[in-house]
Amino acid sequence: MRAKYLLISIVFVIFSLAGTLESRACTNVIITPGASADGSSMVSYAADSHWLFGELYFHKARNWRKGAMLPITEWDTAKPLGQIPQVRHTFQTVGNMNEHQLIIGETTYGGHEELVDTAGIMDYGSLIYVTLQRARTAREAIATIVELANAHGYPSEGESFSIADPHEAWVMDLIGKGPDRKGIVWVARRIPDGYICAHANQSRITRFPLNDPENCLYAPDVISFAREKGWFNGADEEFSFRDAYNSLDFGGARACDARVWAAFNILCDGQFTYVNEAGQELTEPADKWLDYAMGYDLAGEMPLFVKPSRKITVKKVADVMRDHFEGTPMDMTTDIGAGGNALPYRWRPMNFKVDGKTYVNERAIATQQTGFWFVGQARSYLPDEVGGLIWFGCDDAATSWVTPIYTSTRRVPDCFREGNGDLLHYSDRSAFWLCNRVANACYKMYNYMSAYVREAIDRFENSQMEKVRDNDERIMRHRCGWIRRCLATRYSVRTAQQQFRDWQKLEQDLLVKFIDGNVKAQDEEGNFLHSKWSEGIPDGLTQPGYTETWKRAVALDHGPILLQP
Repeated sequence: MRAKYLLISIVFVIFSLAGTLESRACTNVIITPGASADGSSMVSYAADSHWLFGELYFHKARNWRKGAMLPITEWDTAKPLGQIPQVRHTFQTVGNMNEHQLIIGETTYGGHEELVDTAGIMDYGSLIYVTLQRARTAREAIATIVELANAHGYPSEGESFSIADPHEAWVMDLIGKGPDRKGIVWVARRIPDGYICAHANQSRITRFPLNDPENCLYAPDVISFAREKGWFNGADEEFSFRDAYNSLDFGGARACDARVWAAFNILCDGQFTYVNEAGQELTEPADKWLDYAMGYDLAGEMPLFVKPSRKITVKKVADVMRDHFEGTPMDMTTDIGAGGNALPYRWRPMNFKVDGKTYVNERAIATQQTGFWFVGQARSYLPDEVGGLIWFGCDDAATSWVTPIYTSTRRVPDCFREGNGDLLHYSDRSAFWLCNRVANACYKMYNYMSAYVREAIDRFENSQMEKVRDNDERIMRHRCGWIRRCLATRYSVRTAQQQFRDWQKLEQDLLVKFIDGNVKAQDEEGNFLHSKWSEGIPDGLTQPGYTETWKRAVALDHGPILLQP
């Protein structure tokens, strides 16, 4: 099997354009209430960028004077874009959620470059955060995004949005119309309750129902605009948004949809249950779409929605965001590129050349350049001041934790506070910088150190699943909204700051335990074992060395010199 994929990979990459595998970022997984273990809607989002600092954006609800204007700044660059009229009242927002439990995430897919409106004001980041201040529900959010982009212009590339409220979840694909025409073309599809969806920097919506406004909304010119541009000439019923505006290539499959496949594969236990175009519910093995995900068979089409094999918890969604294609042909821990300690990362760029042939560096869900990530949870069975939770973390999801922040909080923890450091200024009070210290420590001896970190992550997150439920009950004993918000704030801030302090201790333990390639033994309580004569001399110290893959590669490369007679 591995020989088959190696041969196909070499042949395909040789004939692929070198530029098709771009450095793309971000992954979203969307869970409907009927698919979750507790009946909540969930959206996970990793904001992956080499230029993004991890912090929790916070804006309190506010009333504005008539005629007030809102300055718009491009999210990626901090470039001023202009200003738009402000509304009279804006809602509180905490990260990518608001006080009404509305959640919005995104992934950028590029699409036709000529459709970027360079004079537009509402970039994709501003669409998210301004919409969160103005919309209560997912449907209101879709309408607000469309209104803002059409009124003020859209200067970004093609974008997919995850949009969820306590009752329903949607996926939305959009792209601009170019510098000569203000606005966007778009389509939004409601995810059937009990199903899940995911997207990762590749447009996912292909054909869609034209007469089902309860479950599908779209721009009136989404098809005619494509016809005008010469990108579609069939019957309306055959129109595919993806094929017209972001056609699939090797990079779109291997660097993007492969992550969707991986998330579905984990949450569906290797069996995709989906509804085909004839309305039949089918269950087929995930491997049916493996060649598609790896970019070998672009003629296939992976389902937009699938039904998970069991009800999904917040913890399970968080763990999906930590995936590196383990157990698949794309597993980055098994080849020589993983070094001597099974490192599941490849530094950028996304491809490399040897003897005139181009090869890929895999792009998994978990990646080193994450700024922040979260699992947003909207719970319809609780009032807004209790129901909205954003489980928030910074940096590489595989070596960082997410902590619960109630979206009714009156303030955010200092370790996540905006302005507490940036990419060029270190802060010893910043969770982003602390998590980077832990992650970069693990990268040197990953197979041993990351497992140690993961145990600590699991202990904290599993305990929080229970503690949050208990805290919900404590808050709900009070009818006063002000008291509820105070209790939510206290729990959010105290929990995050205590975990920050625990992680500072963890970083110290990593240094002590794994210094210089050694591994020091500990007892069940985590105390280091020492000799009977000195508490400063370790007992049970081991030196695990390197993986078999690495040792064989070194022997093959330099064996005659290193061979011991």
